[in-house]
Amino acid sequence: MPSKSKADRRLDRNWDTDIVAYPEPAVEVLDERFQKYVVGNAGMERIYTGCRWAEGPAWFGDGRYLLWSDIPNNRILRWTEETGSVSEYRKPSNNANGNIRDRKGRLVTCEHLTRRVTRTEHDGTVNTIASSFRNHPLNSPNDAAVHSDGAVWFTDPDYGILNDYEGDKSEPELSTAIYRIDPVDGSVELKASGIHKPNGICFSPDFTKLYVSDSGSNNPRVIYVYEMTNGGTTLNGGKVFTETGNDSTDGIRCDSDGNLWASAQRGTNSISIYSPESDLIGRIYVPEVPSNLTFGGKKRNRLFITASQSVYSIYTGAKGAALS
Repeated sequence: MPSKSKADRRLDRNWDTDIVAYPEPAVEVLDERFQKYVVGNAGMERIYTGCRWAEGPAWFGDGRYLLWSDIPNNRILRWTEETGSVSEYRKPSNNANGNIRDRKGRLVTCEHLTRRVTRTEHDGTVNTIASSFRNHPLNSPNDAAVHSDGAVWFTDPDYGILNDYEGDKSEPELSTAIYRIDPVDGSVELKASGIHKPNGICFSPDFTKLYVSDSGSNNPRVIYVYEMTNGGTTLNGGKVFTETGNDSTDGIRCDSDGNLWASAQRGTNSISIYSPESDLIGRIYVPEVPSNLTFGGKKRNRLFITASQSVYSIYTGAKGAALS
């Protein structure tokens, strides 16, 4: 009988009982450039299960905890690193999806039910920072990224209004698009359209590039990259960064070396890692369909992955870029 591939072996794992020998079989090096990011005696851990669709992980280093959304269950959960305990951070969450911290350490959240982007102030007050464009309600803000100038950029596909499972079913009044919230006057500016379902979004470490995944693209499925101009306030055109084959891409993040880490769904079910030149250099296979990811931990070298009903983590030789 032929030996099993890494992907096959990771599917056989019983997460409640199995002990897996190092090196972690879920990690696959496709290019020697990825080898430096592999920690030989670090394994994949499932730190929580019990969601319906886990999304939007955000790391809070000062509190040593991870927040993420459980969209259909209408809640945001919190995992505390020191104790491993999980509690409800916010319920109801208005079917929150993507979460990220801004440059002042405040939580920025994309909400499906209210079709808005919110900011949680340090005193716990929740303020709306975007809910409409040209007097039309947004579709369902999905994911966000924060630029070095403090501006919040977010994607607005229609997933939250397609049915009543992750929000309220409704007809869209705007085309799907990418928006920027000005950090000074709070104005909402449309920055790019024409992407079928803009989803994951992140900046390169030097904030000169913006990456956006199109989870609705097909033949080919793609991730786009835009050049930032005018001091990071404008996008210059846009081109295909990479074609992803059978993988539909959801959440994305950059590490400090400029590699792009992308959640690859329903093809390989992995975190696929691309070099800045767009070469696929490695994969980390996940037992469930991955939705999103972020770097955290004391040294920002711990990768957290939200995947279907669970949250996984693995230490890496990479460190997350600023505001990742």
